[in-house]
Amino acid sequence: MGVEFRLILAGDPAVGEVAALTATEPGEKPQPTSNPRLFSARLYDQRGYAITVRSGTHGYYEAETDDDARWEWEPETYVNVTFSMRAEDLADKAIPNMVTTVARVLAGRNEDAALIQDGNHLLLTRTNGVVRTHRTSWWNHYHLDHLVTG
Repeated sequence: MGVEFRLILAGDPAVGEVAALTATEPGEKPQPTSNPRLFSARLYDQRGYAITVRSGTHGYYEAETDDDARWEWEPETYVNVTFSMRAEDLADKAIPNMVTTVARVLAGRNEDAALIQDGNHLLLTRTNGVVRTHRTSWWNHYHLDHLVTG
C-alpha cells in the first residue's frame, strides 16, 4: 500500500523553478514530460518516493484538520508537488526526505501553501508567510517538527 503527500503552492510559479527546488542533487531534478506543465522523477532508491510537479487552474482541496473539522481551499492557479511513497520506505527514508524537500520549497518560494496526506489529512499550511503545522502527533511521531518553521 502506498502513501501520497501533496504540497500545493497557490499562484502561478514556474513549474520548472519549483521542480528545481525539490532536487537535493542535480541528477534528482524532476524532468519535463511530454506535457510542459508536468515534471517528474522516480527517486525511490535515493529519497524513497517518486515526485511529480504540475501546474493547474481552478483547484479545490479539502482535508481534515486537527479537530477533524473540514478545511477547504480553492486556489485559482496552483502548482502541486506530489510525493508518492511505498509503505516500506515511509519512516526511515521517504517521510524525512519529503519533509526536508517541503521545507526547501517553502524557503525558496513565498506563495500560500498546504501539505496534505492522502487527500485526507492537513499537515501544514502557510498563509501570508506564516507556517502552521497541523496534526502535531504526526510531526512528533516522525521527529520532524523542527524541520518546518514559520
